[in-house]
Amino acid sequence: MLDANWPDSWRGAFRIEMRAEAIGLAWRGWPVLPGAEPAAITADGGDLTWRRPVPAQDNWRELIATHPHEVATWFGDDTHSLLVATGTVLDAIEVDDELGKAAARLLRATGHPAPIVAMPNGRWLFLTTVAASIPRELADHASIQWHGADDYIPLPPSPFQHGVVHWRVKPEVWGWQLPEAADVHDVLVRALTGDKAATPVVTLTTAA
Repeated sequence: MLDANWPDSWRGAFRIEMRAEAIGLAWRGWPVLPGAEPAAITADGGDLTWRRPVPAQDNWRELIATHPHEVATWFGDDTHSLLVATGTVLDAIEVDDELGKAAARLLRATGHPAPIVAMPNGRWLFLTTVAASIPRELADHASIQWHGADDYIPLPPSPFQHGVVHWRVKPEVWGWQLPEAADVHDVLVRALTGDKAATPVVTLTTAA
């Protein structure tokens, strides 16, 4: 969430940055969505924790194909985060910090690492093309989550508990090309099993 202690000028600049990022992604064909402020919940131990950012509108599925000009109107004073719907243009595989670092090292060996998002809760998101399924090794692992059809993820610079979502590898660094899902899945499986013997071959696909 936006820190209530921030000066108004900082909060305004932050919202301007988020709006500009949303418009840029929308012009690239990414299905961006306005996000609501996460709600505080009480954990089992009585401590307050924060849910992830969620869409600001209940009909978010109907907004996926919205024109960028209308997207610009969504990001005003009441918008608290930037989301992107998964399952149409892109998917994401969410992993913990340890697996994320191992997979990123393997991807760097190809010279074509995937766009990677890091969240302040220690979770990483590897962006890929859309997939019909993921390998069982990933699906059965408790700390791995596939964001595909009918789902969404936060993108930078969304505020999050104790920090801000940020890019570890920006999509523009690689010409807005998304790696094929199967290639990244293979790298994640190898990182999960500790197999670093072979250099992965990653096929890139230009995002719409």
